[in-house]
Amino acid sequence: MRALIQRVRSAAVQVNGEELGRIGQGLVVLLGVGQGDGEAEAEYLADKVANLRIFEDAEGKMNLSLLDAGGAALVVSQFTLYADTAKGRRPSFVDAAPPEQAEPLVEHFAELLAARGVQVASGRFGAEMLVEINNDGPVTIWIEKSRD
Repeated sequence: MRALIQRVRSAAVQVNGEELGRIGQGLVVLLGVGQGDGEAEAEYLADKVANLRIFEDAEGKMNLSLLDAGGAALVVSQFTLYADTAKGRRPSFVDAAPPEQAEPLVEHFAELLAARGVQVASGRFGAEMLVEINNDGPVTIWIEKSRD
C-alpha cells in the first residue's frame, strides 16, 4: 500500500461538479492499494499518516503531527501510484489491486484515521475526480508499506 501525502492549507474534491469533501489545514492522502495488500498495511499507513511530524511548531520546526496540529485529511484513492513505467511509453497498472480488493481497504484506511481522531473527508472510489490542492510548503512525502 502506498500513500503520497501533501501538507495543505486547504483541499477539496469534486465529482461531476458536486463537492464531496473539503478540508482546511491538513493532509491530502493519495492512496494506492497493491496486489495482496490487507488490513495490516492500512493500519500501518493510518498510524504513520496521523502521527508523522510534518507540521510546524511555534519555532517553525516540523515537530507536530496531524493530530497535534488539529488538521484534517482528504483521502483520495489513486491506483496510478502503482504505475510501472519501466517498459514502453504507456504505464502498466498490473501491480494495482483490483477494485473489489482496493475499495474496502481505502474505506478501512479512512475509518482507521477517523478512529485516531482525525477529521476525514474523501473522494468517490473509481470516479473521475477533480482534486483541488493548496500545497503548504510544499511538503510532499511518499510512504509505503509492503507486505511482510
